[in-house]
Amino acid sequence: MNELLSSTANLHNLTFILGFGGLSFVVAMIFAPIFIRFLERNRLGQQIRDSSVDGKVSTIFRELHLKKSGTPTMGGVVIWGTVVAMVLLSFIPQMLGITTNSLWSRSETYIPLFTLVTAGLLGMLDDWWNIRGVGKQKGLRVRPKLIWLTIFAAVGAWWFFAKLGCLDGAVNECLIHVPRLGDFNIGIWYVPLFILVILSSANAVNITDGLDGLAGGLLAIAFGSFGVLAFFHGMLLLATLCAVIVGAIVAFLWWNVPPAKFFMGDTGSYSLGATLGVIAMLTNSVVPLFFIAAVFIGETISVIIQLFSKKFFGRKVFLIAPLHHHFEKIGWPEHQIVMRFWLIGAVLAGLGLILGIVGMGN
Repeated sequence: MNELLSSTANLHNLTFILGFGGLSFVVAMIFAPIFIRFLERNRLGQQIRDSSVDGKVSTIFRELHLKKSGTPTMGGVVIWGTVVAMVLLSFIPQMLGITTNSLWSRSETYIPLFTLVTAGLLGMLDDWWNIRGVGKQKGLRVRPKLIWLTIFAAVGAWWFFAKLGCLDGAVNECLIHVPRLGDFNIGIWYVPLFILVILSSANAVNITDGLDGLAGGLLAIAFGSFGVLAFFHGMLLLATLCAVIVGAIVAFLWWNVPPAKFFMGDTGSYSLGATLGVIAMLTNSVVPLFFIAAVFIGETISVIIQLFSKKFFGRKVFLIAPLHHHFEKIGWPEHQIVMRFWLIGAVLAGLGLILGIVGMGN
């Protein structure tokens, strides 16, 4: 009987999760074409940058992507805007007594939602400056973006540490789980680790968002994986939030796959990247994150290697970084790069999922 009740409860939970994920897809599919028309009507298009991160002229990048100049951007608003709308809609069945749950939960969704919106607004400002051609790099400079992201991450870290009690109800007991090795109490060091994960994740996704559909597909895989991990951790509302994000991303991808009708923009990459890091911390899955976000990490490492080699050896390792542009330069078609990176991301995310589930209690 207990097994039957448990199965019935799990079926109800899965229906709740998938139902909200499917509804999110429908809402975003309705919202996206309206938003695209708004962007086109107001000429809110991407401006191709003139300089790279190191301040030098980005000749190869402009050669590869100048044809995309003027494509509507800020498509990330469709994703995080849909998520916010779904959170508000989730109060309706709760008020009608259909379910006792909404997507507004102090312990599971406050921090991800705060991160999604605040990082999204920061990215929107960066996109706006890019559209208007403000600044030498056509957008916010790297340093102010890092400062603001650090502030947002610090607020989230403080909330996690002081308000949520670092997973187990003890303010001074912050545990990091390493599969097969167990839990390690790192105390106050949890705060800088939290900030580092969020900053790294946000910037890694931003770096990867360079080809039509690339970041979106990888993000759908990543959030889907963390939704499964959250479900296994018994975090129903966080798993549902992941499903809602995946639904919105898939709808966005409908219009973003090559040739893209609009781009995600920094408002999407920063918000989703930072939120991915937050969810990894909430599910105590920092180690699985290295597999689930492996392609994002690899793209970031390629940029670091390129900058290091140019600075200290005066030469490039790649024709252009990040890595997806290198393959683009040597002649791989854009859609081929995107789908191959998706496949690699899916395989590695599967390994991360296995590691996270199998090593959960060890």
